Amino acid sequence: MSVKALYDYEFPSMDRAKLFGEDLLVYVHWEGNPIFCSAVCFRVPKTMPFGEFVTSFVVPWAESDPDFDHEAMKHWRIFDELLDVADNKSLADLGIGHKALLTFAG
Repeated sequence: MSVKALYDYEFPSMDRAKLFGEDLLVYVHWEGNPIFCSAVCFRVPKTMPFGEFVTSFVVPWAESDPDFDHEAMKHWRIFDELLDVADNKSLADLGIGHKALLTFAG
């Protein structure tokens, strides 16, 4: 159902990329996991290597599931396209932008 404002709405989004400088908001969703029904959001530098992002942010979050297996993290996708991950490439080099949605199967 759509909503119609009764006045001009001129308030810029508070999570727009310009406000985050060299950082990104990156959403991560663990597909098929019944404990994590929605994505989590991390604020990270765009120059951070993908491998460091996973070990520093995603793994600690995912470890709250007792069935988590780091070795089983596979099939990374950005939005719905397969992501060719390289642990040493930065998030920006992999095409991960502000408010991107990454998903993985595990």
